[in-house]
Amino acid sequence: MLHALTKRFLSSREDLSRHRDDPAGQRVTNIELFFDLVFVFAVTQLSHSLLPEPSGIKALHTLLLFGAMWWIWIDTSWVTNWLDPDRPPVRLLLLALMLGGLVLAASIPDAFGARGLVFAASYAVMQVGRSLFMLWALYGRSRSNFRNFLRITIWMVATAVLWIAGGLAGGETRFALWLLALVLDLGSAWAGFWVPVLGRSVTSDWDIDGAHLAERCAGFVLIALGESITVTGATFFEAQWSPPILWGFLAAFLGTAAMWWIYFDSGAERGSRHIAEAADPGRIARVLYTYVHAIIIAAVILGAVADDMTLAEAGRPAGPAELLVLLGAPILFLMGNIAFKQALIGRLPLSHLVGLALMIGVALWSAGQSLLAVNLATSAVLIVVAIWESRSYRRPAAR
Repeated sequence: MLHALTKRFLSSREDLSRHRDDPAGQRVTNIELFFDLVFVFAVTQLSHSLLPEPSGIKALHTLLLFGAMWWIWIDTSWVTNWLDPDRPPVRLLLLALMLGGLVLAASIPDAFGARGLVFAASYAVMQVGRSLFMLWALYGRSRSNFRNFLRITIWMVATAVLWIAGGLAGGETRFALWLLALVLDLGSAWAGFWVPVLGRSVTSDWDIDGAHLAERCAGFVLIALGESITVTGATFFEAQWSPPILWGFLAAFLGTAAMWWIYFDSGAERGSRHIAEAADPGRIARVLYTYVHAIIIAAVILGAVADDMTLAEAGRPAGPAELLVLLGAPILFLMGNIAFKQALIGRLPLSHLVGLALMIGVALWSAGQSLLAVNLATSAVLIVVAIWESRSYRRPAAR
């Protein structure tokens, strides 16, 4: 009788899927943008985790926390690609995830301290809860996607145990357990969420709206760039204005603007067209938008940290940790864009390769240089890449 009641309950619910034949059903909705506001706060928390004195341990901790935050956001973006966020049950899901995300983001600064269990529990509840909701929404609607999320839920439950165990532990044990959990989370999609008996998911079964996911990821790049702008403005306001600070302010803004130009002038639009027209958009979404975009966004956040350091102490000689941040951000950004654009145009973008070579030159020159000098140099390289890329993109159209 219980089985019959459960089956009746599941079969009586409304269809929550997006209607892709309607252009309005393909757009990014207001509730999705509202959901993103939590991650504006999370990005701020992450960038501040490396300050005021970056170190190798801080960098590893921040990278792990970024990976967890990104995995929550991108998984949710996949879900809202399948489900209609304007349906009340899906809206309620997103609001519940927002609440969990706020708790998770608030615990980031002390995630490796007293609030480790809060961070881990928030992450686990959000991931498992969202997957269970998808099972409920897909039951009797899409057999292949239901089986896909059955596999996903099993993986989520398994890694949730590691996250919680890490939250209960401390020190190096916490880091090791969380690192293992994150590697399994990130690797699960690459492995097709393989589960004994149930098998594995294949990307051809992931019927997604590629343009929607591309727009969502471009939106997160804007969130990260917005953190750079916010940090630049806030730190500049608090500083004693002097020629070095003014130059640092200019370098920070121009570097951020160059990052925007490199990504959005051609890459974002090309990516949207590429995935929308692809025969297997699920494969492209997994590689380019789930993994490669994580590199691009991490680089932009690291760039915000570099700008903050520069404006705080522009004339101070850059130490090894500061150089790692100042040089790592643009190098990582160029590498992420190389991987992204190579998949789109079928070749390595020469402008980006030259930019990497110039960054290596800056790295060799940077020993003993001030934070300001290194930031100016890396920003100049990004500007060169942006101009070169823009001219290269427009030249064929002009013929």
